[in-house]
Amino acid sequence: MVIYNHLLLITLDLKDAVKKMVRNNLFWQVICCFCAFTFTVEAAEVPPIPQGYANEQAVMTAILLGQIKLIDAKNISLPDNVQEILDVEYGTGGERKLQLDIYLPKGRTKAAPAIIFIHGGAWKSGKRSDMKFYCVKFAEKGYVTATVTYRLMNEAPFPAAVQDVKCAVRWLRANAAKYQIDPEHIAVSGNSAGGHLSMMIGYSDDPSLEGTGGNNNISSRVSAVVNFYGPTDLTTDFAKKQELVREFIGGKTFDEAPDAYKLASPLFHLTRDDPPTLIFHGTIDSTVPVAQADKLADKLKELGIDYVYERYDGWPHTMDLAEAVNRRCVYQMEQFLEEHIPKNND
Repeated sequence: MVIYNHLLLITLDLKDAVKKMVRNNLFWQVICCFCAFTFTVEAAEVPPIPQGYANEQAVMTAILLGQIKLIDAKNISLPDNVQEILDVEYGTGGERKLQLDIYLPKGRTKAAPAIIFIHGGAWKSGKRSDMKFYCVKFAEKGYVTATVTYRLMNEAPFPAAVQDVKCAVRWLRANAAKYQIDPEHIAVSGNSAGGHLSMMIGYSDDPSLEGTGGNNNISSRVSAVVNFYGPTDLTTDFAKKQELVREFIGGKTFDEAPDAYKLASPLFHLTRDDPPTLIFHGTIDSTVPVAQADKLADKLKELGIDYVYERYDGWPHTMDLAEAVNRRCVYQMEQFLEEHIPKNND
């Protein structure tokens, strides 16, 4: 109410005030003051990075005490302005048919940019419905969104998962007209293992990583990458010691297959023509150390690739399950995507 009253007074007095300032050659002070006021209002609406915690145990305690409220990602409802199409076949992985779910904003008159969301689960678990939360959120904002199934490592080790998600990009581009998608503005976003796969889509162009799942005459290149706490370099001492990484590479140690570890590391694929990247990572992440994101940011800077690094002090792996963190992440994603895959608004 106080802000409203101030705005009302400004509106009533603005005409006389401007006349006086013009007479005193101070008109531009009005413009400067107005711009400063507008900037202050907009800045106040940016969700802050929430205060973090000393360690992961402190985070768990805060959740148990109700001090951290979590999003209900599994029970997000479908809004009236979004159409959901489930179980769409996009290609094959080995002998298996691969499917995706697609979410379409209703009432469009123009093609929209698209985002593929890729679930995490350490390359060995998880399902595409885990990403429905983000699919719905961004379909509401005018993007065509999709979430995909890919082969997990117990079915087929690297590079199967990379080949599958690249196939999904090709399918989306091949079907752009059917689903009213702008094929020149496709982004990928993933969490943890999904973040790793998103980066592999964005940065790698090795033919062996394309696979033969379908639409192989179509490009799998994307216009933007969003990486939530995904591993970027599987050749570090920490990564080489992880049984999980060894299993992902087909049961081979780094000494047995150093080239495979490098081929599976997004960092080794980066070149100057790769897409802009948004990075989210917490500093107390014990699953994927924050040093992985630090190295990525350094390499992007070195190559002159546009990037935004959201480094959250005192937050762990899967930090975006916390409501306050998620609010900040969604806001930053909106800003980043609007810059790099802008919506063609009517």
